[in-house]
Amino acid sequence: MKRTLVITVIVAVFAVIALVIFNSLSSKKDQNDLFAEVLRGDFEITVSGSGELLAENSIDIKAPEIVRRGRDIRGANIKIQDLVPEGTVVREGDYIATLDRTEFENTLKDERERLQEYRTNVEMKMLDTAVTLTALRDEIRNQEHAVEEAEINLHNSKYEPPTTIRQAEITLDKQQRILEQKKRGYSLRVAQAKRDIATQKMWLSRIERRVNDYEEVLEGFVIRAPAPGMVIYKKDRRGTKIKVGSTINPFERVVATLPDLSSMLSKIYVSEIEISKVSPGQEVVINVDAFPDKVYKGVVSSVANIGEKLPNTDSKVFEVMIKLEGSDPALRPSMTTGNKIIVKRLKDVLYIPIETVHAKADSVPFVYKKNKTRQVVVPGDSNDREIVIEQGLEAGDQIYIIQPENPNDFRFVGKDLTYSF
Repeated sequence: MKRTLVITVIVAVFAVIALVIFNSLSSKKDQNDLFAEVLRGDFEITVSGSGELLAENSIDIKAPEIVRRGRDIRGANIKIQDLVPEGTVVREGDYIATLDRTEFENTLKDERERLQEYRTNVEMKMLDTAVTLTALRDEIRNQEHAVEEAEINLHNSKYEPPTTIRQAEITLDKQQRILEQKKRGYSLRVAQAKRDIATQKMWLSRIERRVNDYEEVLEGFVIRAPAPGMVIYKKDRRGTKIKVGSTINPFERVVATLPDLSSMLSKIYVSEIEISKVSPGQEVVINVDAFPDKVYKGVVSSVANIGEKLPNTDSKVFEVMIKLEGSDPALRPSMTTGNKIIVKRLKDVLYIPIETVHAKADSVPFVYKKNKTRQVVVPGDSNDREIVIEQGLEAGDQIYIIQPENPNDFRFVGKDLTYSF
């Protein structure tokens, strides 16, 4: 019994000792986690931003051209009825999409009926004109006979009394004037008929052209690939990909693209605060979310001169295009990228985590050192995570990552450095 009690006591003592040692180690670990070491080495000043991949070159897949010079069709938004899945690899001539034909087919039906009506009207007009002109020509021939008859009467009356001769002369003159009137009337009627028929034919031609235009446009409502490639659908102004039910504007006809995957770009947006640091030719380190273990290199190829507002934001941003070096067949348009633009490289400098630097309003920047001092520092360039220290610290110094407890117990040192500010 006593032996058992002794063993129990010994086990309890060891357990207490182990617990004390564990707590001590944990405490040391926690204390070490509170500090950062001042490092010396090469330092990169960067501008970072997320973006997405797109092909540098691509072939557009377009809806049919509805509005164009010489085409008598009003512009209209057209709904997409069917699409192949994005990412489909197609050959030239393969099916891509179908547009909703309902509105255009209804209009084409109306135009065909109108065309048939105009053709009938033109035929009737020409027939009526032919009948009318035939009647007028018959009247002219009859009047010519009347003139001949009056001439004969006049000739036969030369031995008659003067009054009879005079009456024959008057009759001939009257018949001649009637003939001239009928000829002039006929000429006017012919000219009017030509104008009327020309007008009818002009409208007929216009309607025929409209029918042909609608038939031609409807042929393009089944969209096919103009070249081989992978189908990537366009985004609208709100950044939403085109899908079934989306509408196509007649002035923005691109439905999708066939990108050249051998040359890729990463498009990012940089804030107006940082855009002055970015310029073409700068090196870029690129990560792609889909391949976290891969790192790509690139170079800034263009920087927008004019800023823009992205949806749901008030701040201005500038578009920056980055060209990836080499090619990787695994990369696809619209993949999300992380981009680190190398603005400047500094050799052999001191740097610390940026959150370790403190500064109150109207005061100089300082850090809390492990030796219980508040060390004034002269900061230099910085990046997203770290900042260069030009004066005030040495390599290997230990500094607090966050403000320690009882910060007022820390003595200020290095105030003589404040002249640099």
